[in-house]
Amino acid sequence: MDDYKYLALVDWVKKYITDEQMKPGDRFLTEKELCTIHNVSRQTVRQALMKLERDNIISRVRGSGTYISGTAAAPRSSAGGSIGVISTYFSDYIFPHIITGIERVLNDAGCPIQIATTHNLVSEETQALKSMLANGVRGLIVEPSKSALPNLNAGLYEEIRKSGIPLVFFNAKYDWAESPCVAMDDTAAARTVTDYLFDCGHTKLCGFFVLDNIQGHKRFRGFAESCAAHGKAESEQNLIWYAAEESAKIFTYEKRRILDMLGRFTAVVCYNDMLAIELLKFCKENGISVPDDVSVVGIDDSRYAAICDVPLTTVHHPHDKVGEAAAKLLLKRIENPGAPTEDILFTPELVVRDSVKDLNG
Repeated sequence: MDDYKYLALVDWVKKYITDEQMKPGDRFLTEKELCTIHNVSRQTVRQALMKLERDNIISRVRGSGTYISGTAAAPRSSAGGSIGVISTYFSDYIFPHIITGIERVLNDAGCPIQIATTHNLVSEETQALKSMLANGVRGLIVEPSKSALPNLNAGLYEEIRKSGIPLVFFNAKYDWAESPCVAMDDTAAARTVTDYLFDCGHTKLCGFFVLDNIQGHKRFRGFAESCAAHGKAESEQNLIWYAAEESAKIFTYEKRRILDMLGRFTAVVCYNDMLAIELLKFCKENGISVPDDVSVVGIDDSRYAAICDVPLTTVHHPHDKVGEAAAKLLLKRIENPGAPTEDILFTPELVVRDSVKDLNG
């Protein structure tokens, strides 16, 4: 009976999304509202929402709410010939802006869209790709999952290539992939914020970088290039590498090491704003003043960067432009399969706020 209840709720949600003509990014009903409407337990509601999230119909964001992810929002008749958009995340950080940029161009072109999220898991990327191929997509725009690690979907991407389905990556691409990528220049981004620290008189630098996404490797490269150019090549030893999903946990199990680093270095380059904000919290909890005791820089200029306790110096991610450029490039490849496949990289812009102390006097 319990199985019947949650499956019936799943079917009701799909119909509700279609009947209400809800679009990707729209906020969905809360757990409490669903419990009241259907007179069922919260456990039943959560079981239904978990299945809907696995099926890429909704996306739940802790502390924010539940949002429409895409596949159920479009009428079923529009699936064939649509454009598939696969993102690691959807409703948080810079991702909504990128997806909005993609949607803007594809909607103007009259192209129906299927959207799926992978939560940066290769297994969910597999499911999303297979589902979209089964629906007969005309093209794919994909943000790869764990792009710096060996990927079991290489064979699937080869099938996509042989079938002639145009593909464009955004934010990153696998090192073996032939399809073009639209992204911010991640190497230049890290080099820009690191150069700024040197310009402000800092010579003792350390860094935090993601190890499982290729963006982390490129941002480390920019950091290392800047340090070498300023005669501080040994800074490459002053690093903490972490998996993307452990950005908050490292401040617990690496606490001693981080405190030691903050005591020895005057500035920290963070992989992104999300990590930088976690570092700001850590510093506050441990009586370390930013920027007086240590300076902190992030990357991406997310919406949190300007409103956190100490507004972050960072570089601006051209998120909506990345989305628009990826969609335009895919349409060009659909119209002309022989079109050039060069990557498109956007130059980042430095955004100076309050998290860096000028040591020059």
